[in-house]
Amino acid sequence: MRKFIAVAVAIVFVAAVGSLFAEETKAPNEIVYEAKTGNVTFPHAKHVEAAKNDCKVCHDAIFKQAKGQLGDYKAAMHKTAETGKTSCGACHNEGGKAFGTKGNCAKCHVKK
Repeated sequence: MRKFIAVAVAIVFVAAVGSLFAEETKAPNEIVYEAKTGNVTFPHAKHVEAAKNDCKVCHDAIFKQAKGQLGDYKAAMHKTAETGKTSCGACHNEGGKAFGTKGNCAKCHVKK
């Protein structure tokens, strides 16, 4: 019985010490992507809420779970991403879950 208690105490101790040193990763509320046509501020918190806190909806299925990893959404890739349902175009496409890019440049691109 003493061995059992000693092992249990050791496990609790190791878990407690480990939690003190564990690095907490907090997702950013916004991510800003630089673009010649105006920077794009991605409202991450709003998208997390829309996905009902299910990170797997986007990560790693559409985006790598790393800051600044936008995937293949580069200059002149809007139509390709929408057609292929990749990157932002996975949801942001004509008839998709969110608005398409055609005629909606100002919703994402903001020049200062």
